[in-house]
Amino acid sequence: MYEIIGITILIGSVFGMIVIVIRKLPVLSGLSPQTVKEPGTLEKIKKKIKNNGTFKSFSGEILLQKALSKIRIITLKTENKTGDWLAKLRQKSIEKKNRFSEDYWQKLKRRK
Repeated sequence: MYEIIGITILIGSVFGMIVIVIRKLPVLSGLSPQTVKEPGTLEKIKKKIKNNGTFKSFSGEILLQKALSKIRIITLKTENKTGDWLAKLRQKSIEKKNRFSEDYWQKLKRRK
């Protein structure tokens, strides 16, 4: 039942996309190449930043290196902390095991 509904929705969606593309084909073919290649807002901002004197020495690679080194430090700290927690849990487990006497089951059998 659910498969039939899903397939119906899929076919309807594909059919709807085809109709939209067919309707927009004349408009898309009428566009000139100059309007398509017009630089976007982001590209204009990049050009302004590159032409600005304060950002000429800016390097994205250095920023990436700094970010990655900070991420590495954070992961090393968390790894160290989880290692400490794991060691504490193992120590607690050993202590619980030592509290449990070897003749525990024999004592229980004697009581009955």
